[in-house]
Amino acid sequence: MSSFEWNKIIASILTAMIVAMASGILAGQLVRPKEPAKPVYLPVAAEAPASTGGAQGAAAGPEPIGPLLATADPKRGEQIGKVCTQCHTFSKGGANKIGPNLWDVTEEPMASVPGYQFSAAMEAHKGEKWDPEKLNEWLWRPQALIKGTKMTFAGMPKAQDRADVIAYLESLK
Repeated sequence: MSSFEWNKIIASILTAMIVAMASGILAGQLVRPKEPAKPVYLPVAAEAPASTGGAQGAAAGPEPIGPLLATADPKRGEQIGKVCTQCHTFSKGGANKIGPNLWDVTEEPMASVPGYQFSAAMEAHKGEKWDPEKLNEWLWRPQALIKGTKMTFAGMPKAQDRADVIAYLESLK
């Protein structure tokens, strides 16, 4: 192939690139996207804005778990807790995964599972214990209880589900 043929090929490629770039600039000038005034989609764990006084009280924290623990079903809690097995183990002496092993976690000090590297936010609560109320708040929204925790779980909105999981955790002794 002669140098003249190569020049035509290179010129064709450069021309196509210039036309594509000019088309992109022109299209960007003709069509300008508008940002929505408020988010269209909010994740489950996102804080909902408070609209009234009654709704504000409900969004401030989970309902007390004590009354629901009386009727909680540990077997149902075990079934609900199966989604937690992606990150946690529940067996005695079980290995830590992405999250710590949860065997006998109730009434134990926070951030005390041997061999697990907790976040600095969790380490700040090291002297506190995992009682049912604290577990209730944690399962409701982990980020609401300990801001900066590395646990990305969105939370359990249903109080009875949380009570059942806490009853299951209390049965692991």
